Amino acid sequence: MISFSHAKYVHIRLPEDVQRLELMGLFDAAKNKIKYLLKHELSDSMKKRLEYELERIERLLKDYNVPEEEAMKILKKEFPNLPLEKVKEWESKGYLDFILVNGKKYYYRRFVSNLLFLCKDDEVCLSKKKELESREDTRKSREALKSHVLEIINSGREGYIFPRKVRVRLKVSLKPGAVPAGELVRCWLPFPRVGDQQTDVKLISAEPSEYVIAPQNYPQRTIYFEQKMPENKPLEFMVEFEYTIHAFYRRIDPSKVELYDENSEIYRRYTKEEPPHIIFTRYLKELAYSIVGDEENPYLKARKIYDWLTRNLTYTYVPEYCAFESIPEFVARNLRGDCGFQALLFITLCRIVGVPARWQSGWYANPTQKGPGSHDWAQFYIEPYGWLYADISFGRRWRELDKRLHEFYFGNIDNFRTVFNIDIMSQFEPPKKYIRSDPIDNQRGELEWEGGNIYFDKFETQMIYI
Repeated sequence: MISFSHAKYVHIRLPEDVQRLELMGLFDAAKNKIKYLLKHELSDSMKKRLEYELERIERLLKDYNVPEEEAMKILKKEFPNLPLEKVKEWESKGYLDFILVNGKKYYYRRFVSNLLFLCKDDEVCLSKKKELESREDTRKSREALKSHVLEIINSGREGYIFPRKVRVRLKVSLKPGAVPAGELVRCWLPFPRVGDQQTDVKLISAEPSEYVIAPQNYPQRTIYFEQKMPENKPLEFMVEFEYTIHAFYRRIDPSKVELYDENSEIYRRYTKEEPPHIIFTRYLKELAYSIVGDEENPYLKARKIYDWLTRNLTYTYVPEYCAFESIPEFVARNLRGDCGFQALLFITLCRIVGVPARWQSGWYANPTQKGPGSHDWAQFYIEPYGWLYADISFGRRWRELDKRLHEFYFGNIDNFRTVFNIDIMSQFEPPKKYIRSDPIDNQRGELEWEGGNIYFDKFETQMIYI
């Protein structure tokens, strides 16, 4: 059974024979090749990499699960009277997200959304995007955020300001029959950290009534439960909590920025590589130094990286993070990815040029919406100001809509957040035995039983904004 440590080897290059078969879409043949190789004497790292690859293939195919015939029906529904020539044009330009699986096309489950993100030069796509962006709920949430950020900027106040108390209920329901009745299921739900912009965390209620809460400053904080699977019924885990979240705003004078003490704990900890994803590859080093040039001021280095990323990246949905070998390398080469992908590239580029940077993630909870959604962003450290914030995906979006908000999201953060994590790939407390559904982050909860990990397709997560 695959353990938690297997995911740390995903950056190791696969044997060329396996890689070639996967690129051709011959996944059954690739799995057979892996099983053949595993019968031989291998290094521990290559053995774990190949064992992980068997799992990674299964997870990848769960995301690319829309057959071509079904995909065409979906496109016809979304774009009435769509000519076949237009579909071929989108495909030739790389706007349609699919892979070959044993000779047949299978589309990514959110391929229509990615089409709209990528297709910036087509009237059909632009018309559809305009229709979606003019929806009342989209307009209200956008205006609420804009109003909040401008209030922060115009207030004249700095530091952790505008406290906002929030109460949320999080429930996970494991589907009937997902594991045999009577088996013990272990569950880790995300739980708010205490520190930085978040204070006054309070547990309101929990089911089951016995639980373990990780320490308040734990890198990936959770509340842990155990419960036996009932027969022919879903198994539910629930937690309700409240917390106070602050906005953060600071005016930075670049002339007052100080150089780092390179022997300090913060500098050593947050400028190092962390395989498998934060790795200083040759290409990423070339990119980082080409962006910052001869700039020596750490704050201005980070600003140049922020500007380059928000100018050049496109937001797209991605398959589960466990399907990727090196996330920053993927984003840098393809110039696209979701909020977490963009944050990881920012962190990696900052570390390469000697600016301490780290992960932060949880939920984005706009008060106009019924429930929060998962979101990731970054922090970077500047002397003598301390930890500042960088939300690359928000900064990229507002670059097109309002330059004031684009400026705000370099260094500052709104109070529409919930913070669970300040690191990636951290073990839980108590530890999870098997590989996680998301080895990098934790925003939806993780489950396992004695037979192994329980993947996302076996349970549903409901986040209710009270």
